[in-house]
Amino acid sequence: MLIFKAIAEAQSAFTRLRGEGRTIGLVPTMGALHEGHLSLVRAARAASDVVAVSIFVNPTQFGPNEDFSKYPRTFDEDCALLEREGVDMIFAPTVDEMYPPGASTFVVVEGVSDRLDGASRRGHFRGVTTVVSKLFHIVGPHKAFFGQKDAAQVAVLRKMVRDLNFPLQIVVCPIVREADGLALSSRNRYLSAEERAQALVLHRALGKVEELAAGGERSSTKLIEAARAVFTSEPSVRADYIAVVDPETLEDVPEVGNGTLVAVAAFVGTTRLIDNVVL
Repeated sequence: MLIFKAIAEAQSAFTRLRGEGRTIGLVPTMGALHEGHLSLVRAARAASDVVAVSIFVNPTQFGPNEDFSKYPRTFDEDCALLEREGVDMIFAPTVDEMYPPGASTFVVVEGVSDRLDGASRRGHFRGVTTVVSKLFHIVGPHKAFFGQKDAAQVAVLRKMVRDLNFPLQIVVCPIVREADGLALSSRNRYLSAEERAQALVLHRALGKVEELAAGGERSSTKLIEAARAVFTSEPSVRADYIAVVDPETLEDVPEVGNGTLVAVAAFVGTTRLIDNVVL
């Protein structure tokens, strides 16, 4: 397994691989890897000749009062996990390498970037699209693998790929959950034992929406009200948003149908978690 920290070295290696006709699968991460990330690596392994994983805690997608400084960084452990999974290359640049002094160019996907997490975390998706476009440019993958847990991010990146004609396929893999339903997240390690139990309210709220929709309820307003009622069972958890939206545009829909996205975000203590389900 090769580890690149310099962009020029990484670009040279990936250019050579593409010249040899090898297909490249990229899994972009911020490290602190868990089974959800590894499921993406396995999907990439099954669909690509070469699997590359980026590990980069991207400062431009964190707001001024968010957790950039304390975001878990477990590089050595991450590398050991990835080597066991048969990853071929890791790209792990420094912040200065990705954003040299004076860098002032950003990629912005108008509209969709201002919805869901984009509404709650102003500027967040500008940072995501900028760093991912840079990764696509550096690695030149044929396929890039993302998790369904980050459904809003997926919608933004799909539109970026279409709008900017990136010659690659976005592959979205299912949410990986703990046995009790909690969606895996690097931020789960912030939770105390009590908060870990409280965090299950996100999954319960989504389960209630699924149950009602399966029973014939189509009103988004009523489904959101039902989800909010579930959140009242954990008064210490503060819902950020509960939304019923089109999965491509992230715009609210008045009634649900096949493929409608139901997404939630909430603060459990000081930790912000997200989850979703596709009806």
